[in-house]
Parts: sequence; structure tokens; C-alpha cells
Amino acid sequence: MSEPAGLPPASTISAWRILLRAAGVLVALFVFCFWAAKGYHRGWTQHRVPVQQVDPITEIEFITYEDRFVPGLDYLGGGIFAGLVIFGVTFIPGRRRHT
Repeated sequence: MSEPAGLPPASTISAWRILLRAAGVLVALFVFCFWAAKGYHRGWTQHRVPVQQVDPITEIEFITYEDRFVPGLDYLGGGIFAGLVIFGVTFIPGRRRHT
């Protein structure tokens, strides 16, 4: 049985599916690269980082906290999951028009 006139063959993939698949891969890749550039932190995401300092007079070590964003595995997992969801949405079958 042939396709009705004006409709593409059922085997072709829509342009929006290709764009969503590319977007999903790019989101996952961007999140991984951002996480890697910030230091491969294998703990939870931190917004304050402990910094050890030494008092110049007494030479006693103490800890202060510096405000800095360090993405952790939760950030990496969430970003890759979002990329996979965007990519996976393209496999949901669409409605077919029967004439």
C-alpha cells in the first residue's frame, strides 16, 4: 500500500526529532564538560568551599569559607538525565493520519 500524496514516507525522520536529539546530546555534553572544567568533584554540589589558612603571627592553622560554586555528582547526574529525557522524547511515536 502506498502513502497518500503530500505525506512523507513513514520511514523518514522529522526535522524536529533530529533537532531534539542533537539538543539532548549537547545538553549532556555541556553539563559533563562544565563539571569536568570545575574539577571533577565527586561529592555533592557545594556553594561554599573550606579554605585552610595560617595566621601570620601565631602560625596557627584555621579554616575560612570561600563562596564558590563547585558542581558535584548530583549536578552531573541531573544534567545527563535531562539530556537523556530530551533525547528520549523523540522516540515516542506520533499520531498517524489515516485518510
